[in-house]
Amino acid sequence: MLTLIGRYGRHLALATALVATLTSLYFSLVLLWPPCDLCWYQRICMYPLVPILAVSVWRKSADTEAYVLPLALVGAGFALYHYLIQKTTLFAPPICLSGVSCTTDNLNLFGFITIPLLSFVAFVLISALVILAGWQSADEAETARAGKATSR
Repeated sequence: MLTLIGRYGRHLALATALVATLTSLYFSLVLLWPPCDLCWYQRICMYPLVPILAVSVWRKSADTEAYVLPLALVGAGFALYHYLIQKTTLFAPPICLSGVSCTTDNLNLFGFITIPLLSFVAFVLISALVILAGWQSADEAETARAGKATSR
């Protein structure tokens, strides 16, 4: 199962980034929920992942982690911080420079599922899938090298 996920990890990461991007656009353009400052930072990290992962899938790149992980991990950090601001008293809310407060909670399913939590899950899932895909690519390259060495 892990091998299958690793083989299609970049495809699944692309699908995750695309769904997250389209969902954030739906929230702001259709439901008219304006994003706060921290939401914008998360979007800045998420939106470039779609073309980066699309090119990675198209070119069958083995080094996707170098491009995706920095954005995904920084985005996950912003999302976690945003979630903790909304749901705990660990951090004081930041002073927002634009209209909407970062503590505004437009989506609150079951008392704990919020937009920042969904964003955090997406960033972590993308990171895990890209890492698994990288390991799978390394294993396949190692197997190919071993096969060439034994056939000589």
